[in-house]
Amino acid sequence: MAATKSPYSNVGALQATNSVLSRAHLLLIEDDHETAEEIISDFSARGYNITHTDNGTDGLLYARSNDYSIVIVDRMLPGIDGLTILQTLRSEDSQVPALVLSALGDVDDRVRGLKAGGDDYLTKPFVFAELAARVEALLRRPYLSRETVLQVGPLKMELIDRKVYRGERVIELLPREFKLLEYLMRRPGQVLTRAMLLEDLWNYRFLSETNLVDVHIGKLRRKIDAPNEVPMVHTIRGAGFMLCVPT
Repeated sequence: MAATKSPYSNVGALQATNSVLSRAHLLLIEDDHETAEEIISDFSARGYNITHTDNGTDGLLYARSNDYSIVIVDRMLPGIDGLTILQTLRSEDSQVPALVLSALGDVDDRVRGLKAGGDDYLTKPFVFAELAARVEALLRRPYLSRETVLQVGPLKMELIDRKVYRGERVIELLPREFKLLEYLMRRPGQVLTRAMLLEDLWNYRFLSETNLVDVHIGKLRRKIDAPNEVPMVHTIRGAGFMLCVPT
C-alpha cells in the first residue's frame, strides 16, 4: 500500500519553541484508520511531517528504507505484528526511537513491548497530549549533544559510524550496550543509579526490583575492561555505577 504523507507546515509558536522537533519526520504504522487520522491531524497541526501505513509488511519496509526521526507502531497489525517489526529493526542495529501503541496494557505486555525494542509504550485509549509529550521526549534524546565523537580517557566512541575503541582496541557492542555506554560517556565521573538507567534507557518506571541494569553493566564491563587494563566501569556499592578515567 502506498504511504500517505501529511503536508509539512510551520506552526509559529511551537516551532519557535523547538524547531528541531517541528522538523521531525514520523512514521506511523497503525491499521485503525480512525486512530491514524486523528494522530496524523494532530501531529500535522504541530508542524510534524508524518508518513502513515496501515500494515506491518509495508511498515517494516518503510522503517528500513527511510530516515525517520521516530516510529510509532501499533502492536497488533496485519502482515507483520508491531513487536516483530521492532525485533527485526533492532537485530539490524537500527537505532530509530520507537513508541508502541497497544490495547494490551498489563505489565507483562508492556515489558514484552520494551524488550522487543520499544523505547516507550502507550496503552489505548490514550489522550493525544500524552502521546505528543512522549514523542517529544523521545525526539529530544538524540539532540542532547551535537557531538559526533565522545572521548573519556582512552575510550572513544564515534556516534555516526557507531564504533567504539579503547586505545587501539576495537570494541564490538550490541545496540543496547552502545546506548548504555553512550549514556555513561556523557556523564563521566558521575554516580548513575539503577533507577536513572532504568528510566532513561529502558523507560522501566514501573519496575523497581530487577537486575536488568546489573546484567547489562556486567556485559559492558567485560568488553570495556580487558584483564590487563585499568578498570573504567565501576560499581559504587549502595549507589549505582560510574565511568572513570583510569589513573
